[in-house]
Amino acid sequence: MSESEHRMMEILRILNAQDKPTGSKLIADELKNKGYNLGERAVRYHMQILDKKGYTERMGYSGRQITELGREKLEKGLIYDQVDFIHSKFEEMIYLTDFNYMTQSGKVVVNTSTVYNEESVEILKEIFESGLSVSPYVNLNRVRNKDEIEVTTLCGTTIDGILLNEGIPSQPIYGGLLEIEHFQPTTFTELISYKKTSITPLDAFSDSNRTSVLDVITKGSGTIPANFRLIPGIGRTKTIELFKKLNDIGIGGLIDISQEGEDILGIPVPDGMVGIALVGGITPFCAIKELGEEIDIKIAEEIRDFNTLSPIVTTINPTLKPRGNIVTPKIPFLLSKSWNLIQQVNFDVEKRKGDIIANVSYIDKAKLDDAMTIMENTFNSNPKYINPYYKILDHPTDENKVGIATICSLSIDGLLINNGIMCNPIYGGLLELTEPPLFIDLISYSGTTIDPHKIFISKNMTSISANIGTKKILASFKEIPYIARDYAVHLLDILKNTGFSIYKIGKPREVTYNAKADNYNFGVVAGGGLNTIGAIKEKGIDIEVKAIEKLIPFEEMDRL
Repeated sequence: MSESEHRMMEILRILNAQDKPTGSKLIADELKNKGYNLGERAVRYHMQILDKKGYTERMGYSGRQITELGREKLEKGLIYDQVDFIHSKFEEMIYLTDFNYMTQSGKVVVNTSTVYNEESVEILKEIFESGLSVSPYVNLNRVRNKDEIEVTTLCGTTIDGILLNEGIPSQPIYGGLLEIEHFQPTTFTELISYKKTSITPLDAFSDSNRTSVLDVITKGSGTIPANFRLIPGIGRTKTIELFKKLNDIGIGGLIDISQEGEDILGIPVPDGMVGIALVGGITPFCAIKELGEEIDIKIAEEIRDFNTLSPIVTTINPTLKPRGNIVTPKIPFLLSKSWNLIQQVNFDVEKRKGDIIANVSYIDKAKLDDAMTIMENTFNSNPKYINPYYKILDHPTDENKVGIATICSLSIDGLLINNGIMCNPIYGGLLELTEPPLFIDLISYSGTTIDPHKIFISKNMTSISANIGTKKILASFKEIPYIARDYAVHLLDILKNTGFSIYKIGKPREVTYNAKADNYNFGVVAGGGLNTIGAIKEKGIDIEVKAIEKLIPFEEMDRL
């Protein structure tokens, strides 16, 4: 992306944050705060370009405002920029937090979500009373003439800002799911890094089938959203004292804090650092989702004065107990497991024989015929984008279920590496089949415990089998050194002719379907191995989606 494009994206972000037409002077001032030294005249020039593209519109002498097309451009137009923006957005929010806990005044980071009935508000109160929140301070805004209630709550990023103001640098590292047993936190079960993702980590885990907040409150065991951050070890004592003071004024959410260099809840902590686990700010809203109630959750949306919030409950009876001496093994990250399988791929492109990596998803035997019909129709309607290979396997323990094995795209990395070409899996993404196709969401394979494509499927973000509208399919982005390009292209062409889903081979420094490789590398976009499985789920058939499961001989697979 050129410097000019960067500037225009920042202008769109500034306009998107405004609720009224905005003039070039304010935009220039905001750009200066973001490190862009752009005068009013230059801003007007960029705005004219944005007007022509339909991303902004002039509103008389009041200034300009962003259009729906402009918002769409922000959301998916330059997704490789967005994967960096998410992390920088949190850093910006941390910097803007100036809350003073002694005077209980100043700016804090808030989430504003929307519920659609008073019963949901009562549920929220129960969650706040249990202590499974950052703070009971909220703002309720009942939208006039609508059955909508906007609920503004304190975001955990506020705590990072408070720590920074006290001279303690707090680094948000992961958002994930934390397992609770007998009211004690035990281990993180899933994690996504805050870096290199276009989806806020906790948003990725906010589905009702992933959390069990209500079970934690009523039964003492379940799964809640939680965040993990690091601070320097020297700041541990001061941080504990600060949390005590914050707790006295109604700001909490602390689950656990490690000793210096000590692993915590399954997450390794570097020497000289301390790990902190905090309740996810969206936890109360996940409880509403678990009951099947409609809710629109937004995360780290804006900065507000703390005095606009007030306690929704007066008494808090903390649900969670201290972790105690529970020792948990380190959480296996996705790439650790994947690299060991990648190295074992021995597929011979000339003989079309050898082991590939397979995803194996499980389904009731009674639904297999329907599932096969869906897979066949999905391939026939999109042979260019869908891998046709599969194999039906026995379930390891349940005779009423069978496994559907499909080729995982990491097989391509393994094949290239087996031929002396380094290939790095960089992103799992959601690809919209426009012309040209564009990634509209990306999650880095590094720093996650779960296959990104499983997240897109669980959040119902795909439209693989859709007959109306633009299809959204699963794809991955890989990175290969430029020096190996000729031989890599040769092998990839053979794979493509064999039936593997190879969509695009990029060039150095080229933005490839909205994803960008590092310098001296080029990108490859390949189809996700779970596309046919995602299509089955879209049709309402219950299927247990599993990715990167095992090695299977390619010659034993069938073809749709």
